[in-house]
Amino acid sequence: MHLKNLLALHSGIYRILRDRSQFFLIKRKYCTRQPESVSIGEIVKEIKSAERPEYVPIKYYNDNIPLSSLHHLRWMMQKDILGQDIFLLGPPGPRKRNLVMQYLELTNREHEYVALSRDTTESDLKQRREIVHGTAKYFDQSAVIAAKEGRVLVLEGIEKAERNVLPVLNNLLENREMHLEDGRLLIPATRYDKLLKEHGEEELKKWKLVRVDEDFRVIAVGLPVPKYRGNPLDPPLRSRFQARDVYICSYKELYQDLCSLAPTAPRDTLEQIISSAFALTSKESSSLGYPDFPLDNLPVAALILEQNPRLTAYEVLYRLYPYKIFLKDGIPNLETMLQKFNVHPAENDKCSITEKISEFLKSKPEQSNSPYVETSYQNKLLEDMLQTAKVADFCVIGTSGCGKSMLVNKVAEILGRETENIVLYQDMTSRDLLQHRTTLDNGDTVWQFSPLVIAALEGKIAVLDGINRIHPSTLTVLHRLVHDRELQLYDGKRIISSERYNLLQEHYNLTEEQLTESGVLKIHPDFRIIAIGEPPNLQSSTGNWLSPEVLSLFVFHEMRTLSKPEEMHIISSKVGPISKHLHRIIDLAHMLRTSPDQSLQNLAGHLSTRQLLRIASRMKKYHTSPFEILQETFMIKFLPSLTKQALEKTITNVGIVPSYIKEDEPVECSVKDGILTIGNSSIPVYQGGNLTKVPDILFYDVPQHLRLMEKLLQDFQLGYHLLLVGNQGVGKNKIVDRFLELMNRPREYIQLHRDTTVQTLTTQPTVKDGVLVHEDSPLVKAIKLGHVLVIDEADKAPTHVTCILKTLVESGQMILSDGRRIVPKLPKDKNHENYIETHPDFRIIVLANRPGFPFLGNDFFGALGDLFSSHSVDNPTRESEILLLRRYGPSVPLETIKKLVDIFGDLRRMADQGLVNYPYSTREVVNIVKHLEKFPESDIEDVIFNVFDFDRYNPEMIDTLGEVLVRHGFSSKNIISAEYIAAKRAKEDVQVTVNRYSGLDTKGPKHGKEDPKNEPHVGGNTWAGGTGGRDTAGLGGKGGPYRLDKGHKVHQLSDEEKASVPEHIQRAAREMGRKAFQQKLKEIGMS
Repeated sequence: MHLKNLLALHSGIYRILRDRSQFFLIKRKYCTRQPESVSIGEIVKEIKSAERPEYVPIKYYNDNIPLSSLHHLRWMMQKDILGQDIFLLGPPGPRKRNLVMQYLELTNREHEYVALSRDTTESDLKQRREIVHGTAKYFDQSAVIAAKEGRVLVLEGIEKAERNVLPVLNNLLENREMHLEDGRLLIPATRYDKLLKEHGEEELKKWKLVRVDEDFRVIAVGLPVPKYRGNPLDPPLRSRFQARDVYICSYKELYQDLCSLAPTAPRDTLEQIISSAFALTSKESSSLGYPDFPLDNLPVAALILEQNPRLTAYEVLYRLYPYKIFLKDGIPNLETMLQKFNVHPAENDKCSITEKISEFLKSKPEQSNSPYVETSYQNKLLEDMLQTAKVADFCVIGTSGCGKSMLVNKVAEILGRETENIVLYQDMTSRDLLQHRTTLDNGDTVWQFSPLVIAALEGKIAVLDGINRIHPSTLTVLHRLVHDRELQLYDGKRIISSERYNLLQEHYNLTEEQLTESGVLKIHPDFRIIAIGEPPNLQSSTGNWLSPEVLSLFVFHEMRTLSKPEEMHIISSKVGPISKHLHRIIDLAHMLRTSPDQSLQNLAGHLSTRQLLRIASRMKKYHTSPFEILQETFMIKFLPSLTKQALEKTITNVGIVPSYIKEDEPVECSVKDGILTIGNSSIPVYQGGNLTKVPDILFYDVPQHLRLMEKLLQDFQLGYHLLLVGNQGVGKNKIVDRFLELMNRPREYIQLHRDTTVQTLTTQPTVKDGVLVHEDSPLVKAIKLGHVLVIDEADKAPTHVTCILKTLVESGQMILSDGRRIVPKLPKDKNHENYIETHPDFRIIVLANRPGFPFLGNDFFGALGDLFSSHSVDNPTRESEILLLRRYGPSVPLETIKKLVDIFGDLRRMADQGLVNYPYSTREVVNIVKHLEKFPESDIEDVIFNVFDFDRYNPEMIDTLGEVLVRHGFSSKNIISAEYIAAKRAKEDVQVTVNRYSGLDTKGPKHGKEDPKNEPHVGGNTWAGGTGGRDTAGLGGKGGPYRLDKGHKVHQLSDEEKASVPEHIQRAAREMGRKAFQQKLKEIGMS
């Protein structure tokens, strides 16, 4: 960090401290309001009555608005009087939008609100086509409605929209004209009124002309680009707006506002927070790379502080600005700056309320079945979350598997609220967050509320799981809901806070039925949003999702990984005493988390608290080597060589040594009296279910595969979902199918690919009789019926799609794309039509290829591996592979099988060492042996080309393969070269013979006519030298006197047809053939 910037920052801090008392000297401009007009300073605007007062913002404006806001409102009034459209620019936060709403409330203006995002389309602004009674009709959207009704169109997030979308508004902004999809034309009020006088209303209707009200205005709200992320303004669009920079308000104004909002909050602490916030928003801080501090969230901080006066300034400040999570460099300098304001990290991590939380938890009778195990740290974090939940929505950030979801569920339990789990993913659109379209039984299209909107209306806690994955522009639709508890939906409905809803009823004497008819719905006062995310990847330039815009959205709580004593306490509470081996695994987990080696730190996520609990449960019930467990947990076989060496060294340092198992020792597998036994593990054979879906395959038992199946059996008994990772062709599918066949478990199968989406994974939309019907996908069928879902090629689908399995695996919950939801148990006193109960026998088995080159998939194991009990599937050992191949080729010589196994064994070792790219598998050897079994006369040199021809055009690979083949007894290093193969094939005489049935009778043998052109003749009875004929000399026929080869392709009649030739014709043919033979001998001088 540059010394010059640091000095500038410190001088700015002292300037804030010195000058903050001088902000009192600014002269205030007052706003006055009369029944029919409003004046701000010298600017006066007449007020009109609103036809739909429920569409006028309420409870935004108050008489204590800061002076800076009055200046902005005065400017907006000037532009409004001039009939100009407005663009408010400024840093992220609700202030710009609040100014718009204050102005609209002050001037009694109805409004239409649109939050723009990357998926906003022209139809969202102009007209949307819907099906009504089997007919397509166009319905006006916000821009058209606002233009017709004289409302103000508020567009938020201009920088989020694609550049080719907003130009649709250019003519509406410039000339107040717009062509609509239904053929109508919006024209300005002056022109319409002039035409109305000349032609009358009926004529204008015939012309499909629609009047744009003279009070129609557009107010855009956006961030300045390029300082912030987004699309720059299109020049034609920019030129049509009047811009205003809504800068941050002054220190004194903010201080007065916060004191007014939270009168009992400690003043000293409040001053420390505001001073630190202003220092972090200074130009000097920006030059040091610090993101903008979310000043607009300070009112939330003041309310939290008022209700919890014992909190320090640092504790409150860190909830708004968790800099340790998103800053890669500069943390010491930032903390030095905070110390200038006497803001220090808290030393004591425990408050008195923590003991009260502990007592409260112990007092609840259902606590014995709760997954939550108390620790002082988690109780303190629980306390912090409860403090924030009383005031605002918040976001919990922590590494995967550290217990975020469990703690959030505990917050909901303490508050007595239901949760609505919503898994976010990268391709999620703003429509997915708010509403989705569906069809009624008659084919009409309708909008359905999303789980988030349902949670808002019913007062649930909406848990947004995976906020780090969602596209930044999609979050735009959340800002107004989080800050104002207000939202306008795609079907035109509006949901507003209960406080504003009640004020509407009081001020305008509106009943609940009237408001519902107007599309105004009440957000339940208990509604809260809790987001869950993982820390940003600071190594990547695009990995820091905690942008200034996201910082302005929530209050944040950081959840660190548990310390060793805390983790041991939780494990011992849930599983029992910790063994020596488990203790070493826990030591390893904490060594990896604190390792200076980044590659080892990246592996620490595979030993999360969730994974440690799974390992502890397995070690308690089954005797398993700790090194063997770690091999599966980290997939050590598939790690890069340097990372693998570093990890193995670390494992050795904690006292865990490899345990060598004789892979080829026999393992018994039997089904007796309804009990399946594999090795030392047993399970009852599954009874019932759809037997047609139980796999029935050809499978040859080998010890290595049976040993793996025993581990799978143990995991099944523990209730885990499984993940099998391995190279191609090692038998993942066959092992799983055989495993399910032995257990008699029905299987549902789904294969993923690059174009798999969340929708196709959960439902299969089809159109029946013109109605969109969502049929159950294999995933939903398995959940309903208790089948085993096999997800194949999981690495081919994007990880942001497969991540929706997280809540299903964790808690048995999932929301389907058609609005139905999967739950562990059906809720009481609710319509069960939209709920699917998870069958207790439901399991998931995921199959994926190993991560990394040469496989072209995604790292499923790295993204979701700690949710499953993972197993690596390798090629069989030499002895197991020989045993397996002898089953496939019992007549193939043993020496040939051994030679093939040794060749491919060498190639696999070379692949592990990085000497060859392709990981040759058992599948290729099995196919070679199958060929040799079916065609024993085949040359092994020819058969192995079935595998190696892929490498023929790689000169380096040809040399490598040649060396390996010579090493194992093949004659020449050039065996795979094109020259060798061409020379070898030239020596072989290959002739084509086609067997056919003529169906014609023979009359008598004859030589036949000679064809001077020597053309091929098939099946005739005229020409000599044909094939498949009846009486003439040739090849493949049935009644000719002798064979005559003219060099053509042979068409062979069947043996049955040849045998059907009458005996007298056969005698005549033999006699004629004998005479021809004698004549030939005579010609060449032989007797």
